[in-house]
Amino acid sequence: MAYLVISFFLAAMKASMPSLSSDPMWDARVSLAALYRLFEHFGWSDIVYTHLSARVPGERDKYFINSYGLLFDEICASNLVMVDFDGRVVNGSGTYNKAGHAVHSAVLKARPDVNYVLHSHTRAGAAVSSMRCGLLPISQPALAVSSTLAYHTYGVAEAGGEEGARVVGDLGQKFAMLLQNHGLLVCGRTAAEAFLYHYFLDMACAVQLDILSATDDYVTPPADEIRKLAEWGAPRAKPWGDAPWNALMRLLDRKDASFRK
Repeated sequence: MAYLVISFFLAAMKASMPSLSSDPMWDARVSLAALYRLFEHFGWSDIVYTHLSARVPGERDKYFINSYGLLFDEICASNLVMVDFDGRVVNGSGTYNKAGHAVHSAVLKARPDVNYVLHSHTRAGAAVSSMRCGLLPISQPALAVSSTLAYHTYGVAEAGGEEGARVVGDLGQKFAMLLQNHGLLVCGRTAAEAFLYHYFLDMACAVQLDILSATDDYVTPPADEIRKLAEWGAPRAKPWGDAPWNALMRLLDRKDASFRK
């Protein structure tokens, strides 16, 4: 009886964890494909016009990105494109978003601690990015990202390396950024960490829009509480976000596991 209980417990633990292969490169592909599917699930995609990237494990100067023209729910591990920092397609077919390359290659080159870079044009993110007040400390998600939030004035990425350098300079060592009049940019050491920061930032923007559309007489938390939650949400010694990420991977597997192919 004890053996059956232990076996059931171990099986349940295994089922709750994301399946990993023995190939870190393939795992990075699967994680990035999962991010694209999650962006579609949460309504963060913009037809084909935003982009997410993952550094190729063991390759400091190469990254994976989507093949341009695919909807996010069409992206899977095998159809991602591998690109080097010089813009050459190293592996995969099709092309990629050149504006995306200017940003992703610049951030990954400047931040060896970062392995995932996510860019979106969510409606809430674009709206708050265009507010002179920026992100206000009036919700828990806003406080959670406040200690690692940067701002970047508008620029056109197609202009070349200058815009990528400006993005890197404004981002510094932070993990989230409002691209003014544009949208959101977040990064992370893992897919889980990058996703969590994007979730908090977009949720904070959506809540701010709800509040400001209803009243200008909002409540701001006490300064000590703002500080505590800002410290809680700051990047930690080790990447975080595994618990929600594992749950979301189970969600994707139930919905459509083709992202793993």
